[in-house]
Amino acid sequence: MENQYNYYNSDGMNGKGQGETPFHDDNGGQKHQVPHGKKPQKKIPKAVAVTGFALLFGVVSSGTFLASNVVGSKVLGLTGVTKTNTTATKSVSSNASLSKSSSVVTSDVSSIVENVMPSIVSITNMSVQQVQDFFGGVSQQQSESAGTGIIISQNDSELLVVTNNHVVAGSDTLTVTFDDGTSVEANIKGTNSEYDIAVVAGPLDSISDDTMKAISVATLGDSTQLKVGEPAIAIGNALGYGQSVTTGVISALNRSVSETNEQTGETTESDAKLIQTDAAINPGNSGGALVNASGEVIGINSSKLVGDSVEGVGYAIPISDVSDLIQNLMNQATKTKVAEKDQGAIGIKGMSVPTEYSKQLNMPEGVYVSKITKGGGAEAAGMAKGSVITAIDGTTVSSMDDLQEQLQYYKAGEKVKITVQTQSKNGEYEKKDVEVTLGKQSE
Repeated sequence: MENQYNYYNSDGMNGKGQGETPFHDDNGGQKHQVPHGKKPQKKIPKAVAVTGFALLFGVVSSGTFLASNVVGSKVLGLTGVTKTNTTATKSVSSNASLSKSSSVVTSDVSSIVENVMPSIVSITNMSVQQVQDFFGGVSQQQSESAGTGIIISQNDSELLVVTNNHVVAGSDTLTVTFDDGTSVEANIKGTNSEYDIAVVAGPLDSISDDTMKAISVATLGDSTQLKVGEPAIAIGNALGYGQSVTTGVISALNRSVSETNEQTGETTESDAKLIQTDAAINPGNSGGALVNASGEVIGINSSKLVGDSVEGVGYAIPISDVSDLIQNLMNQATKTKVAEKDQGAIGIKGMSVPTEYSKQLNMPEGVYVSKITKGGGAEAAGMAKGSVITAIDGTTVSSMDDLQEQLQYYKAGEKVKITVQTQSKNGEYEKKDVEVTLGKQSE
């Protein structure tokens, strides 16, 4: 049975493979004969066809999208997803002052800093050093260095500030500047060079009532609960320009750091286990606060432990590791320097026992007593040659420089408690305290 449909091919053949009879238009052009029973087909312009196709596609797509939204909201219960995300972002922002947008985390710590800043002070250390000139002459030169401190307590007569030992070392005058810009001269209560900690005191009668209202005592946190990756904020007197803030995270815990003595070139490894952070810690930040997202002090920053060629690595002393030590230093009597001619002497000759020798020889770090001066206070107290002085009145002594610096606070005739360690018959060192009446410097 023949196919009942005829169709048009552009080659002039009909559906049966037979040619159509051509015809001519009025202009003499040749045209193909249209099959019987069919009206002539008009071609649609290509631009119009494309436009219509696009409109049809858009209508169908829109309808599909709207239909899927209706099904998702009514059948699958997806209504309010956008609102939920917005609420979650606000919740994180209010609790930890951190907000997350896409994959980028931003931080606003202004409210934390506003609460902590009144407990942070700037410390200026004025000292006089002996300088030798080209011709061998010696002159005195005044130098100034900057650091930071944290207000940790007050007693009946003093405001107490903790800082690094190296911030106050060798000072002739210490000036503490508060958040409101006022300043007061301060004195050292106690220092510990081993952990690089010191406590200084400013007399309350030299601090105005307005300043006392403007400042606050810092809240100490628990550094034993720290986790790597949690936020960290460093506040301090960077470069001596005044208080500034840097932010980062806790990069690592329990770090041991090697220190190089600038004068001798000797390198020693610190026994203290430190907090590592990528919050910038620069000269002047020493003694400042490393705080957590709750505004609690979790560490005491130290720029001394950061090399010039290092970026993104800062260290802080964990506050929980030194809290007992700080308490002991706070309880010591406040020290004021006495005139050089009036300073007392123990009555010994000695030499430093640095950390590397201490470990090699299995002896305490401090001052090795090489000679007992005849008729001096050490002889009268029963001190022996070969013993090692490790502290004066509870303040750690790690070298001859430490010993001489501490003696600047004592007059001849005063009694001091000297902590010494002596070697027993089995080779072990035993610690004991002896009371020494200081003699004159000439002894």
